[in-house]
Amino acid sequence: MNIRHLRKLTLAAVMCSQTAAVLAQQPVDHALLDAAAVRVLPDVVNWRRDLHAHPELAFQEQRTSDIVATELRRMGYEVSRGVAETGVIGLLNTGRPGPVVALRADMDGLPVAEDTGLPFASRQRIKQNTTQGTTEVALMHACGHDMHVAMLLGAARVLADLRGQLSGNVKLVFQPAEEGVPNEPNGAERMVKAGVLDNPKVDAIFGLHVGITPQPTGTISLRARGLMAGSDTFDILVKGRQTHGALPWNGVDPVVVTAQIVLGLQAIVSRQTNLTLAPAVITVGTLQGGHRANIVPGEVKMSGTIRSFDPAMRDQILAQVKRTAENLALASGAKAEVSFDAGYPVTWNDPALTAKMLPSLRRVAGAAVLADIPPTTTSEDFSYYGQRVPSMLFFLGVNPPGTAPADWAPNHSPRFNPDEGALLTGVRTLASLAADYLTGN
Repeated sequence: MNIRHLRKLTLAAVMCSQTAAVLAQQPVDHALLDAAAVRVLPDVVNWRRDLHAHPELAFQEQRTSDIVATELRRMGYEVSRGVAETGVIGLLNTGRPGPVVALRADMDGLPVAEDTGLPFASRQRIKQNTTQGTTEVALMHACGHDMHVAMLLGAARVLADLRGQLSGNVKLVFQPAEEGVPNEPNGAERMVKAGVLDNPKVDAIFGLHVGITPQPTGTISLRARGLMAGSDTFDILVKGRQTHGALPWNGVDPVVVTAQIVLGLQAIVSRQTNLTLAPAVITVGTLQGGHRANIVPGEVKMSGTIRSFDPAMRDQILAQVKRTAENLALASGAKAEVSFDAGYPVTWNDPALTAKMLPSLRRVAGAAVLADIPPTTTSEDFSYYGQRVPSMLFFLGVNPPGTAPADWAPNHSPRFNPDEGALLTGVRTLASLAADYLTGN
């Protein structure tokens, strides 16, 4: 091969590469995207109703995973199963260089007895062993995760149809156990540890949640920065010295110390936290101590919850809870042992990513996009993804037409009945976010 021929081949390769790069930056044809979403809608409705009738608890989502994996393979995705036990990953490789965008849906249901009267209402029951013996537990998709899975499968079909217009990779994350299992790491935390954001490395991840706020069907609501609260549980054991109730000076009364700690914890929020930056809540939910009215007990236990919306503020509050309890106890001659059970981190919408993707949301929902809603004190394990990569979660309104917000049954209610009219908006939004991110539009 002569030098001139080699130069021609090299030039041709460069030109092909440049052409591919230009094509990758062309905006996706949203008319084709919307048409594909309409075509897949009947399947989305069927998937949703089937999943709703067959809910499964955290880390038990075998039937759901089977359906997801089967459908993704039919669409041409590379499928990985058994991630964090029952998780499923679908990878769409466009064959062209570009970023990696992830979309997430959670799959688990709740131990709730359904009371919606729907023809496809759940009649699932499972047996569970408790300290009182074997009991039967009713199951329901009372948080809308059936909607999440169905909409992401719909978006998967749309993106597969548009593969020729995209560059880079789409990674679909079907996650178990968002509702969690007591005393175990939840689904998203385990998915992250299993490497779901790697190989290929994810550049940004998006997710949605139906309901949460009683917005009309098709409304998209979100905010930059802290959207949903970080939740932490604290346990405080106050150790005193037991004595006769008539002779308290002969001991150290942990009941009085505990009362001081309860009041001191409230001062953390009211006097030590800058609430103009973000809200915060400290609630003492349990107090246990003593067995007789005339005995100063040797110890008292308390527990509570902390809700925060800023990662730095969260760290500060945890340190203040520990300092307050230990030093108030020390001042009275007692001892306080403080421990924390980290719940979910703050669900943090990356400000730059949120601003970048707002046009995509508005293209789908127009004036029904509420871009700066107040934060909510509920929590979501989607937050674990946001600790590793830029992330954005939004709420999808599913309040049926003609239903007053006060009359709407919220998430986790046995009467929770999200409007299926929101399914098309969800499919279009998820597909648009992924396509627009990949094409740089």
